[in-house]
Amino acid sequence: MTLFRAVAACCMFAAAAAAAQEAPDALVRRVAEDTLALIKSDPKVQAGDQARIREVVETKLLPYFDFERITALAMGRNWRSASPEQQKQLVEQFRTLLIRTYSGALTQYKDQKMEFKPLRAEDNATDVTVRTEVVRSGQSPVPIDYGMTRTPQGWKVYDVIVAGVSLVTNYRDEFNEQIKKGGIDGLIKTLQAKNSGGK
Repeated sequence: MTLFRAVAACCMFAAAAAAAQEAPDALVRRVAEDTLALIKSDPKVQAGDQARIREVVETKLLPYFDFERITALAMGRNWRSASPEQQKQLVEQFRTLLIRTYSGALTQYKDQKMEFKPLRAEDNATDVTVRTEVVRSGQSPVPIDYGMTRTPQGWKVYDVIVAGVSLVTNYRDEFNEQIKKGGIDGLIKTLQAKNSGGK
């Protein structure tokens, strides 16, 4: 599942200012084609160069994630209990965790292709779901849905649902368990440990 989350995330991003004005489905299609082409053609990515992979993740993926909203959704009701400083640390650590996750899986991308479903949303919608599928040779396609919200900076992703499994919901269960054990500070320490190479 990590591989598909990585591919899903990689398909969302491109370094172009005009993207802020694009419709969400048009944005997904364009950046999917651009980013997947880069992944397949960049020899450093294919060779597993971690510095180059992190660079790709930082420049192509992260600008289109709404990390504060993702973190708040993953925290659920616990988000309101966190102080502003704790919220800041949680966003930073969760962002770093996702960078590590996507960077680790990026080199596994080989011959997958993306198919795009028609967008079903009103013209003035501020929250939409963009539906795609990852097509794999000789295997069943994997549906990937992107929860997207319109922001002053353009459309941004706040959830990725891979084969029916929500990124936000998946982490919410994990975060709740950590908070029960050690509180919000305990969760922050757990994320810091993971991001420094621990388990």
